[in-house]
Amino acid sequence: MLKDMKRLLGEETAVLSRYLYMAVSYALLSGLTIITLIPALGRLLAGDAQSAMSWFAVLLAGVLVCWILRRQVEQAGIAVGVAVLRGGRQRIGDHVATLPLGWFDATNKAQLGHVISQGMMTVAQLPAHVFTPLISSLLTPLVIVGALFVLQWQLGLIALLALPFLAGILGFTSGLGASVDAAFQRDFAATSQRVVEFAQSQSVLRAFNGEGGGTRLLEEAIEQQRQSAARLIFRSSLSAVLNAWAVQMIFAVLLLVAGLLLAEQINAQVETSSMIVMVVALLLIGRYIDSLLEVASYGEILRSAKGQLAAAMEILAAQALPETGQPQTPADSSIELRHVSFAYAPGQDAVLNDINLRVAPGSMVALIGASGSGKTTLVRLIARFFDVSQGSLLVGGVDVRHMGSEQLAGQISQIFQDSYLFQGTIADNIRIGRTNASDDDILQAARQAGVTSILARMPDGINTRVGEGGARLSGGERQRIAVARALLKDAPILLVDEATAALDTENQAVIAETLARMRGRRTLVVIAHQLSTVALADHIVVLENGCIVEQGAPDTLRAAGDRYALFLHQRQMAKGRRIAVGDKQEQA
Repeated sequence: MLKDMKRLLGEETAVLSRYLYMAVSYALLSGLTIITLIPALGRLLAGDAQSAMSWFAVLLAGVLVCWILRRQVEQAGIAVGVAVLRGGRQRIGDHVATLPLGWFDATNKAQLGHVISQGMMTVAQLPAHVFTPLISSLLTPLVIVGALFVLQWQLGLIALLALPFLAGILGFTSGLGASVDAAFQRDFAATSQRVVEFAQSQSVLRAFNGEGGGTRLLEEAIEQQRQSAARLIFRSSLSAVLNAWAVQMIFAVLLLVAGLLLAEQINAQVETSSMIVMVVALLLIGRYIDSLLEVASYGEILRSAKGQLAAAMEILAAQALPETGQPQTPADSSIELRHVSFAYAPGQDAVLNDINLRVAPGSMVALIGASGSGKTTLVRLIARFFDVSQGSLLVGGVDVRHMGSEQLAGQISQIFQDSYLFQGTIADNIRIGRTNASDDDILQAARQAGVTSILARMPDGINTRVGEGGARLSGGERQRIAVARALLKDAPILLVDEATAALDTENQAVIAETLARMRGRRTLVVIAHQLSTVALADHIVVLENGCIVEQGAPDTLRAAGDRYALFLHQRQMAKGRRIAVGDKQEQA
């Protein structure tokens, strides 16, 4: 656990080392202070009050020093906690920034949010509130065991053997709750994500809230969390009971042996000094058991924190895509896939199989196919969300694995089907495409993407605030801003994941016109479902079950009468039905 904390702290490990040194020193001093009870009580019971008072003075001085040192240890623990919250979060953030975009699925994003918020807070509280009393409770029994060996070796031996026994019980009970705790943390993260989703999608939920559908997903997540919490509570309670029983068993054995030894001494009519030794030993046993009970009480807290720390380590263990030491510069904006196959994980079925495709510089390629045919995966491979499983993918004649990540990012701009806008103004969101862009550059990109008609309706124009996730704008308005952002970046390659699929006719026309203006100036790879987008393409690629089943010029494929021709027929029929329905509605 300490090893993981050091890795989390990185360069700030010295703060943890200083704290541990101080905590151990405090624990040992506390144990030695307790040991001064032996001569103090021994002299007092023997009738030597003056000598006893001297030892009690030493005891009082030790208590005072321990009190002062404890405050310093707590301050050092707080410093470690601050370092975890500051440096640990920064370290996770820096690492996550190097991970491939394909890592950011719903599960990993939920875990990341949970670790950054609750996980780091739990770990940060460990030094000041858990480690300090725990280290003291671990080292104090060791000092007491040494004293018991001196006073009564039988009791010292039993106390020593009890330590590995208790460690075994604590290890067993920790494992007892580890799996259910991990499940609870996953469900907790998932429920938190559902709560945010529920708040952000109220307009959709209220529009389609048939028979409680608006809260169904949230209720299911809460119920799943409730069930995992119930399992965790049961396991945690069972663990706490077992830990307490183990400590009570140790206490019972020590008490039984001490009683037998005391009875033996009484029967043997030993000297008073021996009886005094037994009385002092009994007092030490009580303090020894108190320390063990405190150790046992922190078992569940440590297990939970260990789970949170393990989740953070899992994120830090995620592998970034390898970076080349000698990045090569692409010659142009061409894209080529040579015998590319890809599976999301070893042992899984391939999503793409033996893909061969060349996209000439400045040309526009439209990818069409049914849902699940591999279109989005192919586009993501070009942007290096993942590395290909087999074959090679080249940009400008250079394998993307031989390009630096910043170099590749500079070559590619992307427009997603569901573009995200950040809190801030319209200008702020467009400027993400190029942070050093001037206001004139932003306005030019806005004009090219058809955003100026939106600005004319806004009270503050380009300085209008969009709200969280662009909530104050319509879907078409958000998409136009995303297009402007991509245009401002001015990368030679533009990847478009069907930017018009969910938009109305007006917005489809605006974005289609924007794409048309970029033909010949940029290399375009577009996932297309709309005829308006397909009609612009120089080259059509038809995907089916992860394979290219047809490709070529639009006119050639239309004349062939195969899958592309079928696609056109289906789209035209669907468009005709929509027009017919519209006419009927207008007549009504």
